Amino acid sequence: MGIANAIVCPLGRVAYQPTWALQEAIKDHLVAGRRLAEPPPHVVLLLEHPPVYTLGRSGDAAHLLLDERQLGAFGAEFHRIDRGGDITFHGPGQLVGYFLLDLERIFRDLHRLMRALEEIVLRTLADYGVTGTRVQGRTGVWVGPSGSERKICALGIRSSRWVTMHGIAFNINTDLSFYQHIVPCGIVDRGVTSLSQELGRWCDEAQVQRRVARHFGEVFDVEPTVLNGAAAFTYLASIAGIKHLKNALQPWGLEPSRVLPGHG
Repeated sequence: MGIANAIVCPLGRVAYQPTWALQEAIKDHLVAGRRLAEPPPHVVLLLEHPPVYTLGRSGDAAHLLLDERQLGAFGAEFHRIDRGGDITFHGPGQLVGYFLLDLERIFRDLHRLMRALEEIVLRTLADYGVTGTRVQGRTGVWVGPSGSERKICALGIRSSRWVTMHGIAFNINTDLSFYQHIVPCGIVDRGVTSLSQELGRWCDEAQVQRRVARHFGEVFDVEPTVLNGAAAFTYLASIAGIKHLKNALQPWGLEPSRVLPGHG
């Protein structure tokens, strides 16, 4: 499954809509790069969002249990987006991983990709002594006994000309009360959980990011280059053609970038 090269960019807390636009720009860059003798690196964005509910193209709007006024009261946004899957939540304390991968250079198999992304999370959970599982017919990563599993990581991707967007939503220290306002992923007979809830303690989110980055390298057989802080924004701005990228992604009031120092 090895890939030639990949760039991992931790971005901290960033707004949803401009990050979606950034993904589109990176996707176009990867497609255009196929004409080059040396195609550009794949890109992984590791980040978190302010509270936002997103509904995939196959989802049911009735699974959002709040109206626009109530959303505003909770300080949350709502977006219909182009990934697969139903409704999910993103917010502080959740690690979102967007995987911008050119499958033309890896493998043309979306199901295999989903299993690979799940494997990254399964290995990360194992680092903390938590046993994650897959559930037949239900995408994502779960914990707990069969029949009463709790979802700890949702997955949803989109592929355009075999370049992928979106990825994972891994609950670390997430406020799970936000899930009370949706039918998560359209599943009514299972609950949700977080790494901190399973461990009974707060988790170092930067450490989890480092481990996700490391396991991405293992699963895809690549030594990723991690770009922190200004280096990440400079690189992404250059390939996406977006001026003042950091200001666009981190408007006033959002936290600055997190970095991935050390080896975790």
